[in-house]
Amino acid sequence: MACRILILCLFITRQDLQGLCEMEAKAFENVKNQIGCCGLWCGSCIVGNGTLKELTKRYEHLIGGYGVNEWGARNFDGKEFMRGLASIQALPMCQGCLKGGGNDECKIRPCARSRRISDCMECNELKTCKNLEALQKVRTGAFHVGMLMKTDNDKDDPQQLISKWIAELKNKWPSLILFLDDTQENA
Repeated sequence: MACRILILCLFITRQDLQGLCEMEAKAFENVKNQIGCCGLWCGSCIVGNGTLKELTKRYEHLIGGYGVNEWGARNFDGKEFMRGLASIQALPMCQGCLKGGGNDECKIRPCARSRRISDCMECNELKTCKNLEALQKVRTGAFHVGMLMKTDNDKDDPQQLISKWIAELKNKWPSLILFLDDTQENA
């Protein structure tokens, strides 16, 4: 992990890094206090917290600056790759499902709201829920990409959980770039 961070930091000036952190901070602040109805913490989502958008912008800058799209590997379609990066940057920032973002087809959110619970971990009928398969699919996918989520063992206050998760996120690639200013100041 340190190697990846070093490589990224070699190509980003302090001024770029400051701008990067400011832009990501806005997105992160928007989702950091949201735990979705499925129990996923929106602050750990690279789409919602701004990490994906900013990384693609930086990669586009680096690849364009070095001209990799012109002299790269023979099998590499640099123009198509650059279009892909631009497409990712054009994605709207996810607001989190509690603020109207997330999957429009979500079966979990209306179920939790109809039961007047904040998330599925509070449900007494979780093991027999008609949406259990959808919940497991969402949570399994989220787990595999490193998102943080509530479990049935998490009985802490949501804000305590979020504080714990923020501490974890500060050490996880790629979202740790949200906190680079903090780590540089404390180094």
